[in-house]
Amino acid sequence: MANENWIDIGAASELSRVPLRSIAIANHKLALSFKDDQFGVVANACNHAGGPLGEGSLSGDYISCPWHNWKFNHRTGKGEPGFEEDAVPAYAVKVENGRVLVDLASATRRTRKPHAPHPLARKIERAAGPIRVAGISTSVMDEVHPRFSGSEHLLHHALESCAAYGAESRMIRLSELNFRACEGYYSKSARACTWPCSITQMDDSDQMERVYEALVHWADAVIVASPIRWGAASSLYFKMAERLNCVQNAITIRDQVLIRNKVAGFIIVGGQDNIQGVAGQMLGFFAELGFIFPQFPYVAHSRGWSREDMERNVEIVRSSTELAEGAAMLAKRCIDLASHLIAQDHAPTSIERGGRKAHTLATDKPAAASA
Repeated sequence: MANENWIDIGAASELSRVPLRSIAIANHKLALSFKDDQFGVVANACNHAGGPLGEGSLSGDYISCPWHNWKFNHRTGKGEPGFEEDAVPAYAVKVENGRVLVDLASATRRTRKPHAPHPLARKIERAAGPIRVAGISTSVMDEVHPRFSGSEHLLHHALESCAAYGAESRMIRLSELNFRACEGYYSKSARACTWPCSITQMDDSDQMERVYEALVHWADAVIVASPIRWGAASSLYFKMAERLNCVQNAITIRDQVLIRNKVAGFIIVGGQDNIQGVAGQMLGFFAELGFIFPQFPYVAHSRGWSREDMERNVEIVRSSTELAEGAAMLAKRCIDLASHLIAQDHAPTSIERGGRKAHTLATDKPAAASA
């Protein structure tokens, strides 16, 4: 009796013209390859994040996933040497009478090499203790020959004041970190932009992990300090912001809200004007991440467009008690709001149901999807 599982997928002469393609037959999504006069058929979905293998590239005997470059043998489905345990289903394929046939019942098992979860993927739980404030300086520095930074100077004042308000603080200077620029996985597919960030998962030396840890897991409040550069925030700020897309995208693709009841404030200093423009971008972006803002959420200083006297600008910022006090008060507003949010988050509430009171916690929410 003929094997009814063999499905005709097309003429060999036509299918052999392209080394790799995606096909769909009988509700199966497959990656079809042709190399050295042989066809190979494997499942189309990569083990890592489900990337479409048929849209990747064929190099040697391996298909590279177009999303994150995981590699699988185009005929056996096994991962590259050292990762053979990561295997996608492979299917028997043959050519008869010039037609390509695939046996859908012959699929091998999908297997995954055990991978320890990334530390950032742990459940988000606020540890007991005082309010925690993370300061992020985005000023670009030559670390060997540093200069005075007005935005970082005021950020120091903000963080130093935290102890007086019973809060812990931590400074992150982006110029000290070695982290890669966003490589545009989101532009390939929304689901290619993962949490934790795909770059962070693949590159242990990428130090953007410190920013993720601070914003998602450690801090209750964040103060971001930036100079004004040509009417915009610093290049390091935008480099960081692009890498934070994975935080916002987790909401889009998995309904996973990583930032809850966290506060953000900003310090903006520059020799040029456009303070409101810079602040507006920061407020809009951090709102998209899930942050909440205190009243008067930023402190700023500028000499204006016509003042090309940076020496004078530096002198003003360095010696201004008003700006230093303003930075400290910004920290206090952030701390006060964070304290209020945490208190509200843990305050018992009463819900009337059928004449009876059910006592719950305001933190009773549907669990976020696992990372």
